[in-house]
Amino acid sequence: MKRCALILLAVSWLGAYAQQTRDLSGYDQPYRPQFHFSPRQHWTNDPNGVVYFQGEYHLFYQYNPFGDVWGHMSWGHAVSRDLLHWEELPVALREEDGIMIFTGSTVVDERNTSGFCLDAQPCLVAVYTGHTPEAGGRPALQTQNLAYSNDRGRTWTKYRENPVLNLKLSDFRDPDVFWSKAMRQWVMAVALPNDHKVLFYGSGDLKEWEKLSEFGPAGATGGQWECPTLVELPVDGTQRTRWVLKVGLNPGGLQGGSGEQYFIGTFDGTRFVNDNPSSTMLWTDYGKDCYCALEFNGIPRGEDAVMIGWMNNWQYADKLPTSPWRGQMTVPRSLGLQTFPEGIRLIQQPVTTLARLRDRHVEWRGTNVAALNQVLKGFNERSFELRTTVAGGVTFGWKLFATDGVYTEAGYDASRGELFVDRTHSGVTGFSPDFPARTMAPLASGNAPVSLTILADRSTIEVFAQGGRLAMTNLVYPPAGARAIEFYARGNQPSPIAVDLWDLRSGWAPLQ
Repeated sequence: MKRCALILLAVSWLGAYAQQTRDLSGYDQPYRPQFHFSPRQHWTNDPNGVVYFQGEYHLFYQYNPFGDVWGHMSWGHAVSRDLLHWEELPVALREEDGIMIFTGSTVVDERNTSGFCLDAQPCLVAVYTGHTPEAGGRPALQTQNLAYSNDRGRTWTKYRENPVLNLKLSDFRDPDVFWSKAMRQWVMAVALPNDHKVLFYGSGDLKEWEKLSEFGPAGATGGQWECPTLVELPVDGTQRTRWVLKVGLNPGGLQGGSGEQYFIGTFDGTRFVNDNPSSTMLWTDYGKDCYCALEFNGIPRGEDAVMIGWMNNWQYADKLPTSPWRGQMTVPRSLGLQTFPEGIRLIQQPVTTLARLRDRHVEWRGTNVAALNQVLKGFNERSFELRTTVAGGVTFGWKLFATDGVYTEAGYDASRGELFVDRTHSGVTGFSPDFPARTMAPLASGNAPVSLTILADRSTIEVFAQGGRLAMTNLVYPPAGARAIEFYARGNQPSPIAVDLWDLRSGWAPLQ
């Protein structure tokens, strides 16, 4: 009997392994990123309800279960133990009764304030926007709703008395919910898109909500405000903190189309107060392809806050040349605040766990550009991490995914004091007139060295400058065989160059 059971267990394990191996083969298309999340198939946009719970990071996301364009919005679901290796699970919250599931939050209800949790154990509660499209002369309706899970997010039940917040508006969405220690209650930040405002509500049980305050208009006010998120972060690595209120704009982004801004200030559990004049505009990302970034709830105390965004732009999101999926996420980013002469600013860096994917390493130090490029000829990878520091006052650039006059350029223009990424010669660009672009960010380094971290992943390039002071995210679609890397520098004198380059293994492989 025992031997029979062992044989059955072995057969079961081998079947599961074969299924996993078969599944992994579906994540290797030419443009499929290998350490950024994308669904196996179909459409995705905003991350939703990102939360850490009982050893797992949960990534929910806007998802169309039926096709590769926007529609039938539901919450897709994936989990990870390290933010790099993702396991895609069945759809968590489905469109039902004509009500789509729009963006929202997931919280860990430690105290069972909602009454949804069983057996005195914490449970997950999702707070999401329900969207009823206009029909028959009836305007669209957006309301805030609840769903809950008592099995670590594997199955979900929608609250039978939804909605819990209804202003009878067509545009009222994207609730960001967290527990306020100061007020000992839940706080919701939710957007009034057309008014360029974020409303704040409070609740003791996630079911009954009372308006606390509102913020805006301020900063950039082009297009609609969406996807607000409010997070408290340490300043300069000390016990001192400030709050960051991040708001999406569509259109109205700095580089055209969708983009995101942030405000630095204080929050007393009721009201957010901006530290800067209302005309000050601060941008989370200077590329074209980072939108609706959300912070993970439930991160263990003492660990960095982590944010993840949708790597795309509404100008061309439904035209991207990918199949059988369309849409992907940025690399997860650790967040902090740092003081500069102009004030406190957001710092973003790739999560440190990314180093676990490092494989072959190329290290180079010197001043001879020709010698460096000779070394680089032996490196022909499509997913890699490049860290480089170049002496101050030097214009330089990296040609990435290069072949026969096709390349994406990332670097620093000393004469203009600008960080830049230029994808006008990057390969496939003709699917939208808004796609070919050179994106820039002000970076007056003076005589200080310029340090860049560049993450390239088949169809993505993310650049982090000066330790995360600036971030720039752009999609690219190079032709097959475009794998060369080349460095150039312009100046009268040779300048010190430091290069560390790693091939990055696929995150779709099983976690060891």
